[in-house]
Amino acid sequence: MCLSQAVSFTASGFLVVGGAFAIAKAYQVNKRYLPVAFMPLFAGIQQFTEGTVWWGVNTGDPAITLLGAMGFIFFTWFMWPFWIPLSVYVLEPNDSKRRPWLLAMTLGGLAFGLALYVHHVLNPAWIDVSVNQNSLAYEGTMILDYLMPRNLTYLIYLFLIIAAPLLSRYLHMRWFGVTVIGVVVVDVLFLRYAYISFFCLLAGLGTLHLIYIIVRNKCARECPMLFA
Repeated sequence: MCLSQAVSFTASGFLVVGGAFAIAKAYQVNKRYLPVAFMPLFAGIQQFTEGTVWWGVNTGDPAITLLGAMGFIFFTWFMWPFWIPLSVYVLEPNDSKRRPWLLAMTLGGLAFGLALYVHHVLNPAWIDVSVNQNSLAYEGTMILDYLMPRNLTYLIYLFLIIAAPLLSRYLHMRWFGVTVIGVVVVDVLFLRYAYISFFCLLAGLGTLHLIYIIVRNKCARECPMLFA
């Protein structure tokens, strides 16, 4: 997370504990919730990797900085574009007409995420971590920069992580999509100097909404046959 190493590790611990609780609760309530339940845990691990980036920056160790940054962008660019659509897809009833669209978004997100991440593995010099206003900024090169404007890459990314929950049959999953929209608006309007770092922090905290959905079994109201 932005701000400091200590805050990153604290946020990581908070989200990992919350995610572990959500996973245990999903086993009790309904296993269809499991992909959703893993999201706070993944967000916590991502915050831990950013704490590692801070560690490398603060100690002047480029190897640790790169290791942490590779972990951070693994979640940022690879995991979220396909895991969020996948989570919504698994929740949908088998006869839902929205499932083919969600499956297409999952597969598209997987291909998109691989395109963004694999080339960073092959070209670690493309990763450029800097400290801007006491926050971490990631401004590396992307392979898609050679094919399209960066803003279009961002639009595809946002479409995948926002449209999937908005497409869900379940009201509270659609509200989670609204939560992500709120995160994007705040990030763009006020936190552009370290937008990737702040976005992942705020979105990570937004996954607490998912814990609420699981604990209260909110999907049961709209599909009692699956979730009651």
